[in-house]
Amino acid sequence: MALTLPAHLDPLTDRIHGSGLLHELAHGLRGPFHYLLPERFDANLAAFRAALADAEVEGRVYYAKKSNKASVFVERCAAVGAGVDVASLGELRDALGHGVRGEDLVVTGPAKSEQLLRVAAQQGALIAVDALDELERLLGLGGNRPVRVLLRRYPPAQPRSRFGLNDAQLHQALERCVAAGDTVRMEGLSFHLSGYAIQPRADLAGELVELCLKARSSGLRADRISIGGGFPVDYVAADAWDAFLAEQGPGHYHGERSFAAGDFYPYHSPAAGADALRAILSASPGGTGPNLAERLRQAGVMLLLEPGRALLDRAGSSVFPVQGVKDRSGYGIITVDGTSLSLSEQWFNSEYLPDPVLLRDRTGGTDHTDRPYPACVGGTSCLDSDLLTWRKIAFPARPRVGDLLVYPNTAGYQMDSNESPFHELPLPPKVVVDHHGDRPRWHLDR
Repeated sequence: MALTLPAHLDPLTDRIHGSGLLHELAHGLRGPFHYLLPERFDANLAAFRAALADAEVEGRVYYAKKSNKASVFVERCAAVGAGVDVASLGELRDALGHGVRGEDLVVTGPAKSEQLLRVAAQQGALIAVDALDELERLLGLGGNRPVRVLLRRYPPAQPRSRFGLNDAQLHQALERCVAAGDTVRMEGLSFHLSGYAIQPRADLAGELVELCLKARSSGLRADRISIGGGFPVDYVAADAWDAFLAEQGPGHYHGERSFAAGDFYPYHSPAAGADALRAILSASPGGTGPNLAERLRQAGVMLLLEPGRALLDRAGSSVFPVQGVKDRSGYGIITVDGTSLSLSEQWFNSEYLPDPVLLRDRTGGTDHTDRPYPACVGGTSCLDSDLLTWRKIAFPARPRVGDLLVYPNTAGYQMDSNESPFHELPLPPKVVVDHHGDRPRWHLDR
């Protein structure tokens, strides 16, 4: 028993898959690899900027670097003047090293190290302060320029959140910023929300606008807010997603594994990427009165965004050579060169659901006896739990050694969040693909 869940049709990737390039790369690289499409990143960034411009909202887009370790996307940010969101000293150094200016960085994350705070302050980065002691450490650094800060607001609608300052702490932080004078430049407020719902983001953003106005009355700058990331990506069609959720059960997975539907990423979203931003700007905070865009304009408040996955939508895929196939009762087990550490969703008690695409190796001739073949996909490690796909995929034919499985649209968080050289296997390299006319060209990401 197999369920299909194909990713949206994509002419660009279909052209790459039909060009023979991926088989050439698999032969030359001798193992799994990821390919990246920076032109898609550029288009997604342009769409976010257009959504801000159409709403007549002053805003700034910061790429959340944690969503992919590749250098090419940071290089694109430097080339087009976009910001980058970093959360570690390594990410900050990498962004600076690829041409992003310090003032174009926002530093997020809880309980930042003193070294990260020091370098960020020296480079003029905007620092999202998550706790009172972090603010004190920043103010104690000294230096020859004011420290640029956002104060992160605790989200009352998510009482289990570990991020942000509650009402009393926020009041203390504002008083401390006033007392610090020219040592600090309190530029505004931010928040971190889990999930992808539109209205809660508009509600909390509206609250932050009002907090900015109050902070200004105390002499603070407070002219911007950050609503973070959480812009969903639409991977599959609505009808396919609804059917999958209605039908999926233990019988569809190797070993009768059970997945709760609520643990899956929402692979279909009616408002995704820049359209989700448009929906947030069109929503009225609290459900009444002017929409968020109007409130931002009236208050003269800039909107900062930190998308990651949404900027990487369709900007890359992961390729695994087939290394072996075995038959079980009613389905098969494909073993690929690589591990599920390179498809990160599998390590969060969940499943990466868009169907992998089978690319046949035609060097051995055409097999005219192919028929549909349901199979799960395992990695090459010695762990029984190392499955890239527990689900029995309805492949159009029985894969063979030398074929490729291409997992689509994996650039956002899937490729490298949990990668590890387990078994001393090399990490899959990243290949940047662009086009010169109709011909695809490639180079390794540095």
